[in-house]
Amino acid sequence: MDVVAEAIRVTRQLASLTDEPEAHGLLALMLLSHARRPARVVDGRLVPLGEQDRGLWDADAIAKGIDILQTALARDRRGQYQAQAAIAALHADAPTAAETDWVQIVEWYDELLALGESPVIRLARAVAIGEAAGPRAGLAALDAVGSDVPRYYAARAYLHERVGDVQAAAIEYAEAARRATSTLEQQHLLREGERLRARQSPG
Repeated sequence: MDVVAEAIRVTRQLASLTDEPEAHGLLALMLLSHARRPARVVDGRLVPLGEQDRGLWDADAIAKGIDILQTALARDRRGQYQAQAAIAALHADAPTAAETDWVQIVEWYDELLALGESPVIRLARAVAIGEAAGPRAGLAALDAVGSDVPRYYAARAYLHERVGDVQAAAIEYAEAARRATSTLEQQHLLREGERLRARQSPG
């Protein structure tokens, strides 16, 4: 049984039985997230969102997710699932990673934090700020996040590489790999660290 497909089926059934916007927000979030699934792992390797082949994304699921989300948001009773789905929709709707509306994504993360404090959301927001306002601004925002938050060092590594501090980024990728909770993620982070160390090697 495809567990994700079954979860979407059950959530769709739930949403059909209620007019609660959050139920529809959850369904939209699940559809939008699942739509990117075919591009997340290719040839046994984890592919970051910004590097994914968007042609592999399920365009029909994205269109349905965005339509459901827009209907839910029109009710003007926003909740965390709707905000998370809005962020997923902005990623899914961008033709390329470079065309992502990061400013609006930061605004949605602000709304998520207004709905409830979360270190994980603060970390994601810091990365989004790094894209919207530059990596130094992202690193400054990351200072408000504890180093024990999952993927903290991966975020620091990414932003330090964007700044141009390759040495710091390589060290942080190694630390991120040490703390990774899945083999795929660990392998990806190790490759990123090795890539940067190779850039530092003479000749």
